[in-house]
Amino acid sequence: MFSLTSPYLAPVFLLLCSNLFMTFAWYGHLKYKAAPLVLVVLVAWGIAFIEYCFAVPANRIGHAVYSAAELKTIQEVITLLVFAGFSVLYLKEGLGWNHAIGFALIALGAWFVFQKW
Repeated sequence: MFSLTSPYLAPVFLLLCSNLFMTFAWYGHLKYKAAPLVLVVLVAWGIAFIEYCFAVPANRIGHAVYSAAELKTIQEVITLLVFAGFSVLYLKEGLGWNHAIGFALIALGAWFVFQKW
């Protein structure tokens, strides 16, 4: 059984946290279009710092068991999942079949990254 301290699971959990913060940093301001751009950039930069506090340890811990390419792939898949939820729940923007097909093709690409041929 995996624990959150496992080098296999900890990076996934930390990258999930990281992506939640980065998604808000990059896209959260879209609900506040009247806010000055300079303020938005500064707030996003502050949120991104918190994101780095999760992403850097995730990659340091994860590199004990995953290659850099595998870590990046995990991060990208998590990013898509987090973004899809964020887009629907926070921004109230729907996702269509074209998005689902595109995401599925990316997931297929991720599967290939983890194959040991």
